[in-house]
Amino acid sequence: MSSTSIRAWPLIRLLPAKTSFRFVGFARIAGILSILAVIGSLTLCFTEGLKLGIDFKGGSSMELSAAPAAVNLGVVRATLNNLHVGDVQVQAIGTSGDALVRFQTPKGADASDTASHVKTALAAAIPNLKFTQSQVVGPKVSGELFRNGVLALAIAIGLMLIYIWFRFELQFGLGAVAALFHDVILTFGLFALFRLEFTLTIIAAILTIIGYSMNDTVVVFDRLRENLRKYRRTPLREVIELSINETLSRTVITGLTAVLALGGLAIFGGEALRNFSIALIFGIVIGTYSSIYVASPIILLWGVKRGEDEAKAGGAAKGGKTAPASRP
Repeated sequence: MSSTSIRAWPLIRLLPAKTSFRFVGFARIAGILSILAVIGSLTLCFTEGLKLGIDFKGGSSMELSAAPAAVNLGVVRATLNNLHVGDVQVQAIGTSGDALVRFQTPKGADASDTASHVKTALAAAIPNLKFTQSQVVGPKVSGELFRNGVLALAIAIGLMLIYIWFRFELQFGLGAVAALFHDVILTFGLFALFRLEFTLTIIAAILTIIGYSMNDTVVVFDRLRENLRKYRRTPLREVIELSINETLSRTVITGLTAVLALGGLAIFGGEALRNFSIALIFGIVIGTYSSIYVASPIILLWGVKRGEDEAKAGGAAKGGKTAPASRP
């Protein structure tokens, strides 16, 4: 290996240490695209609706055991699919070889009769099969789960607004919350568009997206606040661009690492984790975008109280520094 190759390794060194992209210059176009995407997502959610899973539509769940052997999940899934009992979830429980099965009650059918029919079919397909636990979840309980899940998302976003308000200023909080609503609505739109099953696991994924997106936004806001105190005479537009560029490498590397890990989970994690992984991958990508093109432009439109920052820099000479000019 040549000395040049040795100096170039690790390959991360080939990436520019400092960038000067003009993000704000494309804010108007990005804003229009974001508004159209949000409108389209809301339209899909209200017209087509979400493909709600068993958690939200009701159905039955059973715990299976074939001790001392492990339950064959493939046989269980194939048997249930042949019975046409709607959305089916089959997953292993711990390391004991037991399995958890959840399925929907067909429209117009009795839940108890459907559960008995499923037990008969599974017992015929798998020797020594035992049903250790069985329960039916009605549509009323499922509706409450859906409302509670949406309420959890709303409370999480509200708490984020309060946190950013106290840590920065109100306009920072409004920008962050707008970015969160943008990310959540587009994730709902993704599931409505591709008819992916929406379950309680996806609610957990969206809550994770909220936390990730907020963390990314706070990193940019922290650097923006520092630069507002450092470059007090520089136009706000240029300070925002500088702050985004200074945090860009950290944002991209963190997001790419998470996406690579989730990509492996989506491919090899099986059917039970695929939608969860897809939601997180989409949320991380769109969350990075919204930190740059949703949260920051709102601060530019609203403005910030830079006079207070000057007062806090007591003893410093008037005028302050001027931010480095962006590359044309």
